[in-house]
Amino acid sequence: MDRVTDVAAAVESVVDALTNVLDAAVQAQRPNVPPAQLRVLAIIAENRHTNMNRLAEALEVVPSSASRLCDRLEATGLLRRVPDPRDRREVRLLLTPSAHRLLDQLRDRRREALGDVLDRMSPAERDQLVHSLQAFAQAAGGGDESEARRTA
Repeated sequence: MDRVTDVAAAVESVVDALTNVLDAAVQAQRPNVPPAQLRVLAIIAENRHTNMNRLAEALEVVPSSASRLCDRLEATGLLRRVPDPRDRREVRLLLTPSAHRLLDQLRDRRREALGDVLDRMSPAERDQLVHSLQAFAQAAGGGDESEARRTA
């Protein structure tokens, strides 16, 4: 499999399989939280100082759409809106303990699902996979090492 297009097709196929494994883990969660709301929770979990405008930018939606998503999350007890202590005109978005538990459980379920697949591979195959994924990540990052490897 020397042609770059063949490798790209193989990578795309693997990404589809990976997505299916991860999506199945998400679908098994209870309560069942829609993907758009999970994305909101993940964005807020990554940035403690998220306000409505930053969330809307991250989601690439208008603030009113982001606000409706937050309304639903707040109604289910997964999100709180509080005044920002630095600027009382701003509203800060905070995850509740229930949201943190939900995200932790989801991460654990996804890792378990991946572990089930990885258990079906030999240790050598897993090592090779890790090496290949690291090389891919390096190349995707465009670092100096990936450029040096391409020109060598």
